[in-house]
Amino acid sequence: MIGFCMCGSYCTHKYALEQLKLLSESGHDILPVVSENVYSTDTRFGAASELIRKIEDICNKRVIHTIVDAEPIGPQIQLDAMIICPCTGNTLSKIANGITDTSVTMAAKAHLRSNRPLVIALASNDALSANLKNIGQMLIRKFVYFVPLYQDDPQKKPHSLIADFSLVFPTMESAILGKQYQKIFI
Repeated sequence: MIGFCMCGSYCTHKYALEQLKLLSESGHDILPVVSENVYSTDTRFGAASELIRKIEDICNKRVIHTIVDAEPIGPQIQLDAMIICPCTGNTLSKIANGITDTSVTMAAKAHLRSNRPLVIALASNDALSANLKNIGQMLIRKFVYFVPLYQDDPQKKPHSLIADFSLVFPTMESAILGKQYQKIFI
């Protein structure tokens, strides 16, 4: 089973859903987890309830969206891998610094206790500034793998990095084998 977590980079949710569908169509059993904000926040990109419905339809499972429901991941619910797609800079910072105050950070912490791969598809406007140290902290951790990243708009957003969402699936496959898919910066 694969854990698939989504954080509040709302403009990238359509790409994350594409990858979720790809995983499902490839025959993977998927456990969906969303942050509390994703579960309850309507944005210009869509209603939270519609997003949750799409995720649950793809996965044929109820979405985990509380810390309490995420805690059994790892010791009781063994996953082959966990993907955070998209992973915001805020969530990356919390995981890097051991802060467990959301359903996604709890799921990641609990999953990493089982020494299995965590795949991060980062989408952060401050990745090359305030969050660069957190990327560095995560790069030295065992069982953590990054979907390759690129600058999505170097002129208007010089500190922003976004994962190449089309590489989520191969990054996960490599992570299960204990390898980083390719260099993380494209």
